[in-house]
Amino acid sequence: MNRSARRRLTAAVLTVVAVTVGATACSSGSDSAGTKASGSGTYTIWDPYPQFDKSSAWAKLLDGCGTKAGVKIKRTAFDTSDLANKALLAAQQDNSADVLIVDNPVVSTLAEAGVLTTTADNKLDTSKADPNLLAAGQSGGKTYGTPIGANTLALYYNKKVLKQAGVNIASVTDWRSLTAALAKVKAAGKKGITFSAIGTEEGSFQFLPWFWGSGAQLTALDSDKAVSALTLWTGWLKDGYAPNSVLNNTQTTSWQEFATGDYAFSENGTWQLANADKAGFDYGVLPVPGASGGNASAPTGGEFVTIPVHQSTGRYATSQKLVSCLTNSQNLLATDTTLSYVAPTSEVQEKQVAANAELKPWVDAVKAAKGRTSDDLGTKYPKISEQLWKAVQSALSGAQSPKDALAAAQSAVK
Repeated sequence: MNRSARRRLTAAVLTVVAVTVGATACSSGSDSAGTKASGSGTYTIWDPYPQFDKSSAWAKLLDGCGTKAGVKIKRTAFDTSDLANKALLAAQQDNSADVLIVDNPVVSTLAEAGVLTTTADNKLDTSKADPNLLAAGQSGGKTYGTPIGANTLALYYNKKVLKQAGVNIASVTDWRSLTAALAKVKAAGKKGITFSAIGTEEGSFQFLPWFWGSGAQLTALDSDKAVSALTLWTGWLKDGYAPNSVLNNTQTTSWQEFATGDYAFSENGTWQLANADKAGFDYGVLPVPGASGGNASAPTGGEFVTIPVHQSTGRYATSQKLVSCLTNSQNLLATDTTLSYVAPTSEVQEKQVAANAELKPWVDAVKAAKGRTSDDLGTKYPKISEQLWKAVQSALSGAQSPKDALAAAQSAVK
């Protein structure tokens, strides 16, 4: 590996530490790490699913794809954030896995560091993947893998609370009608909406549907549209429609507030579906509305299946077979159901909705979703995100106006 490539990898290690996953269906913890298995008949796969042991359907799927490709599989599972760092370090040592399944915001970091092959190089077919989801794995006009599934954000709502407040959920179609619904809920003696505005990537992740729903772009944090989005949130706190606890809420603690049954709405993700079913009250799901209507673009979570760079390019053909097996329609349906993900292809999404009609609003939300590193932001995103969550914190705490907070954020990014 040449000196320039090593410098890119060292910089990438620092960048990836800053990108914490805003939404994931994975639990923490990991299996013991292992180095790349030797022998042409053994292929290594690294994934961020330590919750699935050797007896799981996921592990059996990996082994089955290996058998189909005529090789044995050596699998290692890592915690999501640990996996990205391990991938970068392995690349420095020319010891990368054959197949790497990694959180989508990190793909551009690995790509720019020279860790990943392009789909043009490895001949991976991505034609069935929805373009908005595939964009999270694109950088510099090249594609570096294929999505295995996606999660995103939407609004859960408590049907009983809305009924008591005289709110017809069908009337909630844009920011004005949503705010009017919150006013009715407060007047009825209940609580309005809860979300996470904590000073981390989670805060940016939850603000992005409103930011993008205003029509704003991450390259112009101080635009009038961006200010309107932050003004919406500050107005909700000022009017008592959202609690001050949002400043410290994670997505988990925000959900716990909604689970009390006192709130009309909660902004949260597909990963809360199991908890929603256990909440003890009737709920529904509504895609986050745009400022003037329609579905806002919410950020996508979920992983990409990628093929890292190897000195021995002869391994790529078998790696491509493994990735194609893992992401074919039949296997995607089973895997995405297990992970509580929406599939990355319309074909499988239709099968998911046919099996469970309650997934329809989530499919709609994913179809409108957007990768955080899309628009060729790549490794610029972590710095932009940090300034964005700082601006949100500053405005919601009353330290600065939305306009001043976002102007400071844009200045810091430049």
